[in-house]
Amino acid sequence: MERPLTTPAPASAEGARAYLDLLAREASALEFEGPILQARAAGADAATLEELEQAKVAALKVRAMLRRRARREAELSALFDTAGDLAGLRDLDAVLEAIVHRARQLLGTDIAYMTLNDPERGDTYMRVTDGSISADFRRLRLAMGAGLGGLVAQTGTPYNTADYFADPRFRHTTTIDGAVQEEGLVAILGVPLRLGPQVIGVLFAANRSARPFAQEEVALLCSLAAHAAVAIDTARLLQETRAALAELSGANAVISAHSQAIERAADAHDRMTGLVLRGGGVEDVAAVVTEVLGGRLTVLDDEGRPLVGEARELDAGVFDAAQSSRALGRTVKRGDAYVASVDVGAAPLCTLVLRTDRPVSDTDQRILERAALVTALLLLFRRSVAEAEGRVRGELLDDLVSRPELRGLRDRARRLGVDLDAPHVLVVARHDGQRERAAFWASSQATLARGLAAARGDEVVLLLPGDRPGALARRVAAELTASLGRPATAGAAPAAGPGAGQDAGQAGQAGEPGGGPVTSVAAAYAEARRCAGALVALGRTGDGASAEELGFVGLLVGERREVAGFLSGVLGPVLDYDARRGTALVTTLTAYFGTGGSLSRTAEALHIHVNTVTQRLDRVGQLLGVDWQEPDHALEIQLALRLHRLRTHMPDA
Repeated sequence: MERPLTTPAPASAEGARAYLDLLAREASALEFEGPILQARAAGADAATLEELEQAKVAALKVRAMLRRRARREAELSALFDTAGDLAGLRDLDAVLEAIVHRARQLLGTDIAYMTLNDPERGDTYMRVTDGSISADFRRLRLAMGAGLGGLVAQTGTPYNTADYFADPRFRHTTTIDGAVQEEGLVAILGVPLRLGPQVIGVLFAANRSARPFAQEEVALLCSLAAHAAVAIDTARLLQETRAALAELSGANAVISAHSQAIERAADAHDRMTGLVLRGGGVEDVAAVVTEVLGGRLTVLDDEGRPLVGEARELDAGVFDAAQSSRALGRTVKRGDAYVASVDVGAAPLCTLVLRTDRPVSDTDQRILERAALVTALLLLFRRSVAEAEGRVRGELLDDLVSRPELRGLRDRARRLGVDLDAPHVLVVARHDGQRERAAFWASSQATLARGLAAARGDEVVLLLPGDRPGALARRVAAELTASLGRPATAGAAPAAGPGAGQDAGQAGQAGEPGGGPVTSVAAAYAEARRCAGALVALGRTGDGASAEELGFVGLLVGERREVAGFLSGVLGPVLDYDARRGTALVTTLTAYFGTGGSLSRTAEALHIHVNTVTQRLDRVGQLLGVDWQEPDHALEIQLALRLHRLRTHMPDA
């Protein structure tokens, strides 16, 4: 029984410090006998020797506790590192090798190894070894249930033996005993690798000399075995996931190819439909087909004449194929030509002939058939537009422009969904493109916008709902330019407003001249036409604007010559300021521009100080904006000043 520790006497304080020094430098257990031996050699009495003996026992206990804690810290660090390996699992072999290596290091054994069960062969095989020197041992395969590992796998319980060959608890076999003897193993500890209730293998730590295994060592090896089992199961799941992903990838590739084919066909159809909506023609549809399918495309009309491409590549076989295509309702192949033809009733409408060096898939043949249908619709639509829209909407707009005195114009417009009492904009677009295509585009736009359209030589005229002439002119110019592939220049003018008068027919019945919105269409046409001409003269071909947006040029082309509106827009803030404050900003501006922008000469002309001129011009900048002296702005201001001077000094009528 150990004696309780007592406070050492001052005589033994030096010995106690010696033990602390031994603890600090982590000395071996044998070195702790040194202070007692020195005390005996120095002739210390029995009491002193007893105190030193107690100090030695206490120091050894502290040493043992510190070593256990260091060992525990190393074990926890190893388990933490193993968990980190699992978190970043990339290579199962590397993770298992790290676990086995850590088991050997932490338990201080000569060798550590792992066996796994093989369900397909019904035995156990060596998976990983660390410290092995026998090639036969590393290639060992064991019968299920044999040896110490078989006992561990069978019971799912850790087992250890201090002397393998003398232990009768498990079944010895010649194969296993021979491999163990060749490796020189004596003491062996085995713990199960468990996944739930199932044992999938055994983790071993072994020594080539007899040694017992402490309970802490068994627990540590069990923890490492648990990590190994997790790594193996994770790898299995990853393998199954990869296999499933590979299978899904294959299925996805098939679906993707099919989806791409469908998307390709849908995209081609959408592009061709968009062309129709934007006023595109047969040439545009053909361009889409050749871009998507490649090859050379020829488009034939109802009489077999080429609308796109050349007829020299065609032969009797192609026309026979076209007849077969119309009868079957699908694409027919003749040599290197794929033919899709559409008819209306018994009469052919159009035929598409695609020549290509590569095989054309079923999906691509459907694209060709859709292109044939879209082409047929285009031709039919053109025909109907020429016959209907050109006859109805075009004639109504011609009458509004040329003969506004006719009766019933408002009723005719109302039947077409056009309200002449609502705000409208009259747009004249000049072009040098295909007249038929431009007329088709204008008619389509007018129909969609509930307006009117007419073609007049090299220009199209549109009457569209809206109250922003400039913006509408630019949109018409841009979209018609895109449709024709050639620049179109558009001028616009407001054509009518709410409650702007009576119908010409009703006015005629009342004995009054026709007026109101019907008459204003003709005036707007003249102004929009002059505006388009002014844009061309200014070098702005392909642009669009209203007379109001052209600034002082708009005064020259505008029908109403709105001088008051121009003055208000350019000089209004300055005129209002002079009227309210009784100042002379307008006079100062006139003198400033009249002297070429000289401050001193302006001051002399007005008999005021230069500082006063500067202050007045600063006020002008606040009212008209900081850019009032920029060339374009200054030109409009000078013109407005001239018009203002003419108006204020003009004699009464």
